[in-house]
Amino acid sequence: MTLLSADPSEAPISWALKFTLGDWDNRASVRTSTHDYQLPDDVQQQLESRYWFPPDFLPYLSHPAIQAAGRDVLHRLTANHLVHFLDYTTLLEHRIVNRAVEVIVHRELPIHVSQAMKHAALQLYTDEGYHALFSNRLADQIAGFYGIIGRPAMPKRIVRMNALIARTSEKNRPLAWFLLGFVSETIIARELLEVCRNSLVSSVNDMLRDHLADEARHSRYFADVFHYLWLALNNRQRTFASRSLLEIIGMFFEADERWLQQSLRGAGITDSAVTDIIASVTAPQATRRRARSGATATLDALKKAGFFAWPTNQQRFAKAGLIDG
Repeated sequence: MTLLSADPSEAPISWALKFTLGDWDNRASVRTSTHDYQLPDDVQQQLESRYWFPPDFLPYLSHPAIQAAGRDVLHRLTANHLVHFLDYTTLLEHRIVNRAVEVIVHRELPIHVSQAMKHAALQLYTDEGYHALFSNRLADQIAGFYGIIGRPAMPKRIVRMNALIARTSEKNRPLAWFLLGFVSETIIARELLEVCRNSLVSSVNDMLRDHLADEARHSRYFADVFHYLWLALNNRQRTFASRSLLEIIGMFFEADERWLQQSLRGAGITDSAVTDIIASVTAPQATRRRARSGATATLDALKKAGFFAWPTNQQRFAKAGLIDG
């Protein structure tokens, strides 16, 4: 545990935080996992009782047109979703999260970065590269199994993140990168935990569980660094962070309607059913419900950092439906 100051020139802000990834050498999947993430020889047999991705996480699968189409179509749609998710993960880890880690490693943020914090960030960077590798490897196998083409499609979420960075001033850009990483890492740990509670094809389950074990540590690290950073920001930077966080959280729960249309139509779902499904998942109230439920770890981290002690932040997030007023 290292004693750090959020701004060394402005004592007495001084407090202890453990900026580490724990026993990384003996716990990180890149160091210890024995899984090869290869599709099992009995994959067809496993699909009699398992899934590529939990249907409960994709409410649109309950649409009558999909239910009537049978189990093979259900498997194809969950395979489509998993491949898209893994392709997105590969891009997210390399181009978003690791860029967020770089602003810590190279001291681009307005905080003192200790050697312990920097070392842990470099370990996290290594983890994310491995996550991109095994996500891409598994996505290739599933895409080959089903003959999925036209990938990797650029996910709407990545496009939106890049657009946010592009319109951010150079001065605020490192902070924007960090906030993208902070939201991503605190959200994904919750997502993976829920997904891993389901009965999935064995290699998918192995990959997601290894990913979860790492992301649980990453989530804690980013939450601690955010807390530390929040204390160091001036009022102008805090206002920028608050507005950016609200937008970023929203990005993570928007439906990628263009991709979803392609997935559904490629599986033979009728145009009328596709229209119904797209309308249901893109409805503002559905998006708000997903955000409020899925961002609980992020919102908890904000609360612990004192973010909601600012009345403006409380009001802004309550108006968006993320917290109670």
